[in-house]
Amino acid sequence: MTELSVRDRAVAEDDLFAERVRLHTHDKGLRKVHILEAGCGRGSGLALPSDLDRHVTGIDLDTPALRARTSAREDLDTFHLGDLRNAPLPPRAYDVVHADSLIERITHAELVLDRMIAALKPGGLLLVRFTDRDSAYGLIRRALPRRLRRLLGDDVGDTHPSVYEPITSLEGMRNWCLQRGLVIAEAHTETRGGGSVVALARALATLTGGRLTADHSELVLVIRKPESRFARII
Repeated sequence: MTELSVRDRAVAEDDLFAERVRLHTHDKGLRKVHILEAGCGRGSGLALPSDLDRHVTGIDLDTPALRARTSAREDLDTFHLGDLRNAPLPPRAYDVVHADSLIERITHAELVLDRMIAALKPGGLLLVRFTDRDSAYGLIRRALPRRLRRLLGDDVGDTHPSVYEPITSLEGMRNWCLQRGLVIAEAHTETRGGGSVVALARALATLTGGRLTADHSELVLVIRKPESRFARII
C-alpha cells in the first residue's frame, strides 16, 4: 500500500460521503443503492440527493434512547435493534456501509468492522468517521467526564462511555485494512469541539511535545472493498 495522504477538510463529512455514494452509484450503474447505517441511533445519516434511489437499513443497540432516536429517523426504510457484534448481517447485501462516531464507542471494534466488510458487496464502500485516539482531543474525550466536556463546549453528544481501542487511529485503521486487503481510498481530518476544548487540546499538544496532535479531532475515511479478494493492493 502506498503512503497515505491525509488532508484537512473544509467540507462537512456528510457532503463528502454523500458525493462518494452518488459517484459510486453512477459508476456501478446501480438502479438502487443499498446502504447500511451502522449505529443509526446517533446523527442524522447521509445527506443524499432526493433523486437518488436507495434503500437504507439502520442498526443500533436496543436501549430506550437509541430506540427513540432510531424510530424518529425518517431516512430509514427499515431498522433492527441489536448488538453489531452478533446481530444478523446478511453477507454481500450492501453497496455502502456508513458508520459515524461508532467504532470509538464499542468494544471488539475490529470484529464489528469485519462483520460490516463481510456485509459489503465486492467493490462496496465503508464510510467511517471517528475521533482519533492519538489526538489531544481523543485524550480529552477519553479522560474527562462527559459532563465536564460539555461544560467546556464539546459537542460530541456521547450517549455511551467511549472505549477507543487501538484501531481508532490512523495507524490502527491502516494495519486493519492492510491485513484484510482493503484500500483506504481517501483519508481526511476534521476538528470538532468548543473553544475551550480547542485551547485545552493545544495545551496538551504542547505538554506532550507534539506526540498528541491538536491539528484535528476526527478522522474521515473512505474505504473500498476490492472487487475480488485476489485483487492486488497498490
